[in-house]
Amino acid sequence: MPDPRTSLIATAVNAETPEVTGERPSLSGIRMLLYDPGACVGLGFILFIIAVAALAPFIAGHDPTEQSVVNALLPPSLEHWFGTDEFGRDVFSRAVYGARPALIVGLLSVGVSMAIGVPLGMLAGFKGGWLDTAVTAIVDTMLSFPAILMALFVVTLIGTSLPVLICAIGISSVPIYVRLARSSTLLVRELDYVAASRTFGASDFRIVMKHILPNIVSPLIVMATLSISGAITTEASLSFLGLGIQPPTPSWGNLIRDGVNAILEAPWLALIPGLCLTVSVLAFNIVGDTLRDLLDPRDLASSASEKGKK
Repeated sequence: MPDPRTSLIATAVNAETPEVTGERPSLSGIRMLLYDPGACVGLGFILFIIAVAALAPFIAGHDPTEQSVVNALLPPSLEHWFGTDEFGRDVFSRAVYGARPALIVGLLSVGVSMAIGVPLGMLAGFKGGWLDTAVTAIVDTMLSFPAILMALFVVTLIGTSLPVLICAIGISSVPIYVRLARSSTLLVRELDYVAASRTFGASDFRIVMKHILPNIVSPLIVMATLSISGAITTEASLSFLGLGIQPPTPSWGNLIRDGVNAILEAPWLALIPGLCLTVSVLAFNIVGDTLRDLLDPRDLASSASEKGKK
């Protein structure tokens, strides 16, 4: 299986700074997202999944951990919409509750990645010298290992709790944000308005916050959206292997694992959580790809040029 970071790293390496005039990047691309049919569908699915996770106690008709041996492996019916598993637990309720760990891990692990990677990348790009060399060497070393392998190592070493899972997946994606922040910083720090700011006595912190950070906000939004889908997939993979969310807590990954064990007797057990996982990842990818196209600096520049001619 290819490393899910591959396409994200390519985006980071090839990322261009949306503005080089010292002004904040335009957010018109984000507003245009609402006019893109595909993006609206993806955004609708994301909002739907968030609503399902938040309202799980009201949507699920049964306790997701309640067992009933006499009701084991029942097919889909009016009482159990998605059937029951080998322990008689309602699959629909478990799939609904399984959205919670997927979103929690996806969102918080990306937050961990950004909190570490963005400041580190900006610092390395702005200061340069030995610091830049050291950070680049560490990032290159981390990129030599697949994300799932790094997460496996951390989880095996420390444990399988939810905070450890979030940190493990988050740390594995730090190189993406370091690359993106560093490349944008290297481009912006040599521009005339940055030199002018230095001449007027602006501190390094002010230059970074006023001129560099605003120029990478748009690429960071795109990167975060795409990273969430990768984090959700990694969480499901670890849970499938028994190193993520632990039973009886429902997770799409461990639901798929349970379904595979009974694939011949009850194929719906693996099909339902598999569809939930696929739709969620696809929704985030659609929104991320659309944002990447809409916020492409070349597209924004041509759009501004056309408006100027009119």
